[in-house]
Amino acid sequence: MVIQQPNTQVKLTNVSVVRLRKGGKRFEIACYKNKVMEWRTQVETDLDEVLQIHSIFLNVSKGQVASKDDLIKCFKTDDEEKIIQEILKKGELQVSEKERSHQLDTAWRDIATIVSESCVNPESKRPYTVTMIEKAMGDLHLSVNPNKSTKSQALDVMKQLQEKKILPLQRAQMKVRITMSAKDNKKIRENLLPLVSKVEDEDYGEEYEMVGTIDPGQYRKINELLQEETKGRAQMELLSLRDTEEGDERF
Repeated sequence: MVIQQPNTQVKLTNVSVVRLRKGGKRFEIACYKNKVMEWRTQVETDLDEVLQIHSIFLNVSKGQVASKDDLIKCFKTDDEEKIIQEILKKGELQVSEKERSHQLDTAWRDIATIVSESCVNPESKRPYTVTMIEKAMGDLHLSVNPNKSTKSQALDVMKQLQEKKILPLQRAQMKVRITMSAKDNKKIRENLLPLVSKVEDEDYGEEYEMVGTIDPGQYRKINELLQEETKGRAQMELLSLRDTEEGDERF
């Protein structure tokens, strides 16, 4: 794509246009492909990595830049960074049907993969294949939301599968090893233990070590507790993602 400007031509490649209609006008920004969704799901937070040009356009392909008067009239401000963030958040990503279909197919597969990696059959304690999760998602008549992260949609899928009893499902337990000084252990033990599902082994010495299982939803809470209370001295190591029998057989 070539942007026509008064005295220059700016050639853009790998471009995605995000469009927002506001105040009777159309506003567009030129972004790098794939970066828009990363920004919306907070994988990417640096606007410099998202935008190809720090400009707000009425028409990207024609290089028609929005005037300051247009911005103030429609957005009630001329703060371009705020306006760009609003367009990124609320605007429509302009993609071809082929691209959109590919994105939705990829997101569908990613959601099923997250569920497969996070859950087990409660009776056998073994994981389902991604294909089985996809079939169950089909039974729910789900549609992928391109503006939501695959992780949040996977959590919703888990909830619906359990509530509607389409598939026996249980969140998998994560096996972790936590190490810290004996002094730090005394300080945070009372707050740490309620977050651990099962303590499998403890070793008291100059350094305290615990091996146990936790619910995946507690991982971030435990990590934040360790970082805040020990100033980063404590360490948590992920040993396995599932509480499964030897061989990790699938259905």
